Amino acid sequence: MSHESTWATVHRRPSGIFRTVDLGSYADCVGIEFTRRPGDGAFNIWRNTFPAEDLPRGEIVDVGGVPFCFPAADGRHPDNLRCRGQRIELPVGRVDWLCFLAAAERRTEDTLSVHYADGATRAQWLRVSDFWPETPPRFGDVLAFRTPYLLYQRHAQSGMAPAIWRQRVPVTIPGDVAAVTLPENPAMHIFALTLLTEEEM
Repeated sequence: MSHESTWATVHRRPSGIFRTVDLGSYADCVGIEFTRRPGDGAFNIWRNTFPAEDLPRGEIVDVGGVPFCFPAADGRHPDNLRCRGQRIELPVGRVDWLCFLAAAERRTEDTLSVHYADGATRAQWLRVSDFWPETPPRFGDVLAFRTPYLLYQRHAQSGMAPAIWRQRVPVTIPGDVAAVTLPENPAMHIFALTLLTEEEM
C-alpha cells in the first residue's frame, strides 16, 4: 500500500523549528477507547487500551517543548501504528532529530533506518519504555501522558496508570532526509512523529 505523509504547519519554539507529521494513513491499531464502550481496541495481547477521556484528541500538544499532532482517537478507528518496518515518506530536507510519542509492550529497543535523498541509509536506535502501569522510563524517555486507569475489555481498572512516552532519535549524519523506515518490531507503538528541522543553539 502506498502512503503519503501530510505535514502540518511549521511550529517555531525557543528550542527550534519543528514539523509535525500526520501518521493517520499508517495507523493500524486501536489503542485508545472511551470508557463507556471498551472492547473494540487491542493495544496488546490482553486487549488493554488507554482511556480517551484522559488524553488529547486530534490536537497539537506540547511535550517538553516539542509539538506533536496527537491522534483523534474514537475507539473505532486506528490511532497508532505498530512498528512493522513501515517506510514513512518525508518531504526532502534537513532533520536534526526524530521525535516520537510512543509506548511499548514491555520496554524494547530496535533499529530504524534514516534514508537520504542521495540514496544513503543510516541505522539509528529507537528505544521505548514500557506502557505498563507505574513502570519508570528506562531509556531517558520523557513522560508525555499517564492516565489514571487502564481499560480492559469489560471494565476499567483503577489504580493502574499506563504511560505514553516522548522519545527522540538523533539524525547524526547531515544531509537531506527523504524517509524513515521503522523497526520490524510490533511491540513498539507510535502515536505521533515530529521532526526537529533546525535546532537553536
